[in-house]
Amino acid sequence: MTSAPPPSNASYQAQPPMAPQDQRLWATLIHLGGILFGFVPALVGYLVLKDRGDFIRQHTLEELNFQISLAIYLTATVLLGFVTFFIGTILALPLAVAAIIFMVIAAVKANAGEFYRYPLTIRFVK
Repeated sequence: MTSAPPPSNASYQAQPPMAPQDQRLWATLIHLGGILFGFVPALVGYLVLKDRGDFIRQHTLEELNFQISLAIYLTATVLLGFVTFFIGTILALPLAVAAIIFMVIAAVKANAGEFYRYPLTIRFVK
């Protein structure tokens, strides 16, 4: 008969809050990462960094909701394009340009330590 191993004293500890300048840096990178990689930086940032500070949590949450909303809006314009024989896809370009502008504005606000709310964003994740 074998005995159970002795209990370990090592336990998982919560990560300490990030320094404010680190939170600003990560929030800025997540907003800019959305331009190149879509929702992936926001999702990974939210899952990994949400407990490291309120500032980073708010910014990753905002970016994630914006990316989900943007995907819905772009899908709707493509579907509208199919229905209208590609006339509706003309809306996709201004939508993409506006999204990039909003992400740059959000990155600048995050770098300055300010909160930012994207316009026309549906709050899927709370």
